[in-house]
Amino acid sequence: MLVARAARDPRALAADEVDELVRLHLTVSSQLSTARTHLDDPELTAALSRRVARSAAVVHGTRPRTWRTVVQGVTRTFPAAVWHARLPIAVSTLVFAASFAVMAVWLALSPEAVEASAPEEVRRAYLEEDFEAYYSSEPGTAFAARVFTNNAAVGAMAFGMGVAWGLPTLYVLVLNGVNVGLAAGLFHAAGDAVTFWTLILPHGMLELTAVFIAGGAGLRLGWAVLAPGERTRTAALAEEGRRAVVIVLGLVVVFAVAGLLEGYVTAAPWPTWARVGTGAVVWAAVVGWIVVAGRRAAAEGLTGALGERPTTRPAT
Repeated sequence: MLVARAARDPRALAADEVDELVRLHLTVSSQLSTARTHLDDPELTAALSRRVARSAAVVHGTRPRTWRTVVQGVTRTFPAAVWHARLPIAVSTLVFAASFAVMAVWLALSPEAVEASAPEEVRRAYLEEDFEAYYSSEPGTAFAARVFTNNAAVGAMAFGMGVAWGLPTLYVLVLNGVNVGLAAGLFHAAGDAVTFWTLILPHGMLELTAVFIAGGAGLRLGWAVLAPGERTRTAALAEEGRRAVVIVLGLVVVFAVAGLLEGYVTAAPWPTWARVGTGAVVWAAVVGWIVVAGRRAAAEGLTGALGERPTTRPAT
């Protein structure tokens, strides 16, 4: 068994066996996401969780965790992987944005749509109390942890289910776009758009960017299955999987930061400009780091795959 052999000595695996191990890890991760979402089978979910945990420990742990490795991951590997996936990330962003815009505009301009969205008493409670109260419903640390878990689950679904030709990834993006658009449309229709935007923007800029990146990684996996080019589908999926693993590990940190923003900044008793400004500064720092470091890594021939080495020297 590949997992057992790799756990004993990762160096014992040949290159094609490493590719196969990554492919199998991605496949089982996708099956786990599907089981958790659509099946009520605790035994199956537990069995798949154990398999994913074992394979993840090997796939994510085959390289020594030195400070040099960590620094390289932060400064080069993760930004390179995101930069390499910038086209599908743009598609992911557009799919979400289109779904959001259609729902928000429809509700904002159609009283009939607003009435059909929910009973009046439910809408009133949501607009006047529930939406704002959600962000202060728990102490900051507990709330940030819960938000991180929820966001990571959305990102995992957007990414992990991409192996099914990218269709489940598109579904997750559309569903989230519609849900956020529903809230925006209701607040705009009620003439209280400021409340919505000032509670969404502090954390939402970074949180949604992370979802778009996860969606882009999922779409790349789906495209590798649909159009592997001159590679076999197995080889194409394994190659994209090595980049996707890097993206997922990096997004764990990004989602954690977004959770801290939502837990400590969004509902903080600060002026609106301070809350939104804090979120904007953090978002700009993360995106700027990805763009600058990603372009620099790409110039060295890096694409963000695990174990990759530069093909050119960095410019001095």
